[in-house]
Amino acid sequence: MFTGIVTDVGEVISIEPRGELRRLRIACSYDSNSIALGASIACSGVCLTVVAVAQESARTIFEVDAAAETLAVTTVGTWIKGTRVNLERALKIGDELGGHIVTGHVDGVARIVSRDDFCDRAPEGRPSEETSMSRFWTESPRELSRFIAKKGSVALDGVSLTVNDVDGDRFSVLLIPHTLAVTTLGPRRAGDAINIEIDLMARYAARLSEAR
Repeated sequence: MFTGIVTDVGEVISIEPRGELRRLRIACSYDSNSIALGASIACSGVCLTVVAVAQESARTIFEVDAAAETLAVTTVGTWIKGTRVNLERALKIGDELGGHIVTGHVDGVARIVSRDDFCDRAPEGRPSEETSMSRFWTESPRELSRFIAKKGSVALDGVSLTVNDVDGDRFSVLLIPHTLAVTTLGPRRAGDAINIEIDLMARYAARLSEAR
């Protein structure tokens, strides 16, 4: 389980085909001694299992295998050497649940339709510093649209976000400066593909409704 709060941005440094699998080596700033073999790390929202860990100079390198299903339903199949990925370690009992419950089981690939950048002006009487923010309109696969609701939660490339508005298969999210700065969402533009995981609670609510 994860929370959708990114704790590091890693870099894919090599990809090796192994039959139907792909072995990815990812560099990060985590302490190598804190990563156990078999540990789960969410990589841009995709829960992957660590199969090797090494320390190379100042960087920690961990290796994961992406299976055929992962390559088919996520953006992992498009990653190349140099791709930057959002990282989050698995949730521990007692950790702060800062975002929402995220499983790391990506439901599909959405696409950014538009991006609007603007400045948030401080209220009168406070410092007049302007802060850049962004609003993304994203189109989800049609079969997932019914799980996305205004003010609900969604994970995009592993980042927990609140849905602002919904219009058919499209929905908008607002990204604050901190999110733009510490995740891979900052450089994203219209047309980019992005991993999407719907809210777990919405999934179960829909299933219960269907059962009735």
